[in-house]
Amino acid sequence: MSTPITPYGANVLKEELHRLKTKERPWVINAIAEARAQGDLSENADYDAAKEKQSFIEGRIADIEGKLGTSQVIDPTTLEAEGRVVFAATVDLEDLESGEKVTYQIVGIDEADLKEKKVSITSPIARAMIGKYAGDIVAVEAPAGLREYEILQVRYI
Repeated sequence: MSTPITPYGANVLKEELHRLKTKERPWVINAIAEARAQGDLSENADYDAAKEKQSFIEGRIADIEGKLGTSQVIDPTTLEAEGRVVFAATVDLEDLESGEKVTYQIVGIDEADLKEKKVSITSPIARAMIGKYAGDIVAVEAPAGLREYEILQVRYI
């Protein structure tokens, strides 16, 4: 099963993978070697900490490689969705109750960041918007209750 990801999200994961393999992994291998040189490993806190760090790094490398291996990169600039809200689209919304306007891009799970106005494809607001067009009203069940938004514009940027 493939997981959708934007080109930006794929690049972020690739950069993290590169950093882990070229900087973090060699550093921790060196730290383990130095701790081993100190002698008795049974009571060596530096050795235990370095081994724990190595375990984390190797786990993260495997996680990222798995994600990149199953991901499908979707470039929003190449989408032909004819104005429909789809994965990677940027959507301008207006809260019908408050009149507040907000813009969100629908992204993959690992890319979601509300501070950056990026919502996960699995979030309630993204699920409500998928398949809709500018002018449509979407209802979203939020912690504070039902919220309604009008889709003002759908862009593929």
